[in-house]
Amino acid sequence: MAAAALANQVEVLAFDIFGTVADWHGSIVREMRERHPQVDGDAFARAWRAGYKPAMARVASGQLGWTLIDDLHRMILDDILPRFGLAHLGGEEREDLNKVWHRLDPWPDSVAGLERLKRRYILCTLSNGNIGLLTRMAKRAGLPWDCVLSAEVFRAYKPDPATYLGVAKVFDVEPGQVMLVAAHHEDLEGARRCGLRTAYIERPLEFGAAQPKDVSARPANDLHCTSLADLADQLGLG
Repeated sequence: MAAAALANQVEVLAFDIFGTVADWHGSIVREMRERHPQVDGDAFARAWRAGYKPAMARVASGQLGWTLIDDLHRMILDDILPRFGLAHLGGEEREDLNKVWHRLDPWPDSVAGLERLKRRYILCTLSNGNIGLLTRMAKRAGLPWDCVLSAEVFRAYKPDPATYLGVAKVFDVEPGQVMLVAAHHEDLEGARRCGLRTAYIERPLEFGAAQPKDVSARPANDLHCTSLADLADQLGLG
């Protein structure tokens, strides 16, 4: 579908957050540099994130009951701290460090890009992060959401169809009137299976400069964008 026709069909833009709108890796590295400069923040950030999918898989399989991402992040954190010489951290220190996910910095283009997109579209989050986390992150970073939606609302983690179809249901639109905006192909594939439109955002430094991502275009996506500003350009927003 041509970009102009797509721009007119879509009513809701739903955004993945970790890596797409917010720089989780750089934010964790920054906090580790401030709190524990003796630790390799780059390796620490990647180790923490590496536990993300396995932890969610335990919930999806029924091994764990429904669990908020805040609590999964804490479980992963407790597991990795000894590997980085931080087993001595007390409960309050661990809890505050775990809330780094509430304090993630947006990518440099995120706020301005979202403000442009908001002129025409309903903007919502569609993240596995819980509502409290996403709301506090938005408040701190100035992210101008119209609505905060989360896996918590649907009690299912992406790529469960309940998440993507849930957005359409919340706004009483057809799936094809919702576009998922994400930097992760698995997420976008899940959205397409449910009939959503998809826009890929290049975030080559999501895992840090030492581990650049392949951000090559894939023809299955409706749009391929270098940034949220580029997404606004392609959708015809000045």
